[in-house]
Amino acid sequence: MALFAVGHMSLAYLLGKGSGKVLCVKPNVALLMVLSILPDIDIVFDFLTGSQIHRGPTHSVVVAALVFIPIFIIYRKKAIPYFLALISHSLIGDFFIGGNLQLFWPLSANEFGIHELGSAYIDIFSPINIALELILFAFAVLVLYKSADWKSFVKKDLTNLVLVIPVATVLLPSTVGYPFREPLLLSEPALALAHLVYLVLFTIAILKAILPTNKRALN
Repeated sequence: MALFAVGHMSLAYLLGKGSGKVLCVKPNVALLMVLSILPDIDIVFDFLTGSQIHRGPTHSVVVAALVFIPIFIIYRKKAIPYFLALISHSLIGDFFIGGNLQLFWPLSANEFGIHELGSAYIDIFSPINIALELILFAFAVLVLYKSADWKSFVKKDLTNLVLVIPVATVLLPSTVGYPFREPLLLSEPALALAHLVYLVLFTIAILKAILPTNKRALN
């Protein structure tokens, strides 16, 4: 295993926000969050098919670069925060926590991570990782508040519908159980609380996007 969803999303948001400030662009917060957990779509594939491809093709930086070539051509520097959000999943989060990444698939099937380079193995449930994720979450929430980016979750924006992906695939399942032996609410309540904060924000954003806007009747 690697970082929990809250760690991946917090890291991607901070990288996207920081790079956006340097490049003078304003990335979409919802898209940053979704891209951060997109490589773990292979977990769903493993669950449905019984295969074992987790940390394979979807975690490859080669695949990510190829997918982003047309996006870079069209959007140029505006695409950089999103690309960083996507590759942060593998190059930072999973590289340091868990490892066993096929970073250069299909060019190479070799697995990479700090453990493979000779460092100690850091498990997802280790105190080091739990503390790191909570720190990332705290910084992300602080930046969300200071920058007023939290408002993007409470306004009507159809783009926020993409948040269905993290809600349905990682936030809700991991909080109540899957893919772990027991719900995070029981094993890691502090981390579960962080997941619930994102879950509530994302649910509000989704409802805002799909529910009709109330309009006062004209006299």
